[in-house]
Amino acid sequence: QVRLVESGGGLVQPGGSLSLSCVATGRLRSTISMGWYRQAPGGERESVARIRSDGLVIYSSPVKGRFAISKDSAKNAVSLQMNSLKTEDTGVYFCNVQDVGPSGLNNYWGLGTQVTVSS
Repeated sequence: QVRLVESGGGLVQPGGSLSLSCVATGRLRSTISMGWYRQAPGGERESVARIRSDGLVIYSSPVKGRFAISKDSAKNAVSLQMNSLKTEDTGVYFCNVQDVGPSGLNNYWGLGTQVTVSS
């Protein structure tokens, strides 16, 4: 069984920084990508940043220039450095891993970590 555990969420003032981490354990066979999604209060889950196994990165427009994603493939870990945080960054942040298993593509999700940006 694959399990993703996020950490690093918390309360921060606008303009501040937070760093999120995610570690995947279990039987990942061939990882395609790792990334972060978020869900604002009352909103939909949306992609924030993803990094492919070959290192290609894509950021959503609202976080470009402020967030940075990185990974440690050997440890099945991914991190998200968040700088210059805004109130609209508030939400639950979820770690996601896409993996190819014996029966095809698998998506794994963490339970999420709360990020609150408030004065």
